[in-house]
Amino acid sequence: MAGLLYLGSGLGLFAWRRVRRAPAVRLSGTSWGWLAAAVGCGGLLAPPLLLAGLTGLAAAPASLLLNAEAVFTALIAWVVFRENVDTRVALGFAAIVAGGLVLAWPGGSAGSVAVGPTLLVLAACALWALDNNLTRRVAEVDATWLAMVKGLAAGGTNTALALAGGARTGPVASVAVTLLIGLFCYGVSLSLFVVALRHLGVARTGAYFSTAPFVGSVAAVVLWSEPVTWRLLVAGSLMALGVWLHLTERHEHRHRHEALTHDHLHDHADGHHDHEHPPGTPPGPHRHRHTHTPVVHSHPHYPDLHHRHRHGHGSPGGDGPVGA
Repeated sequence: MAGLLYLGSGLGLFAWRRVRRAPAVRLSGTSWGWLAAAVGCGGLLAPPLLLAGLTGLAAAPASLLLNAEAVFTALIAWVVFRENVDTRVALGFAAIVAGGLVLAWPGGSAGSVAVGPTLLVLAACALWALDNNLTRRVAEVDATWLAMVKGLAAGGTNTALALAGGARTGPVASVAVTLLIGLFCYGVSLSLFVVALRHLGVARTGAYFSTAPFVGSVAAVVLWSEPVTWRLLVAGSLMALGVWLHLTERHEHRHRHEALTHDHLHDHADGHHDHEHPPGTPPGPHRHRHTHTPVVHSHPHYPDLHHRHRHGHGSPGGDGPVGA
């Protein structure tokens, strides 16, 4: 199932890019290394670990453990990759995760939890968190291409492993539906996730992504007439609070942009792209390889592609020294 979902993502996006005649993507040797590491962590190693852990856990505690991915994602972003965080962002993240915990906590006695399977699920979450942070290093490339490559690599490998282990694919109709679900819920979802990484940074994107349990619960109420419980209301309130804290964040200080050359979708109205173009360049959002000259200025910003500078002790949440 995991292999087919990934394959649906990769094959569907491949067809989409062929129809659109999307231009070829060229990565540097370093970028290929980041991408290979991300695919290896999130597409090849994490799914088998998760499934191995699920064989020894009930659904409720397993769901609870899966919320660890958002926690690990933020911790790696803050500690390893030095993504900036202030009190408002940390509180918002805590509120969103708390909402997920309310939804996932077992209703009755959870009983004893097997240590081995629990560690396997946590290891899978840690690998997906590392995948999120590694993907950020190549998030400037075409998001559909990136999701396609990850889908084909992970899907092909997992499907081959499953078939080698004696698994059967099932009826053709079931396979087709699974591939279609993979295209939208893995391929389109990952493409949008990559775009968010560009503009919000890893920790904030991971925090928003952790609202998925609430979205799923609302869908269950609407589609399947499941009851509106106190858990749903409390979780929804906590997640709404967390998202509001993030959306109303204002991170502004004087900072320095070093010279940078890269290729990504951009618009000249954003204040960071004042380069010239040859005649015939279309107006509006477009992409091409361009160079940023050094500049020092102050304005509200997120830890996006153009704001990965370091922060001084006085600038995690407001005015402060220029980032190195």
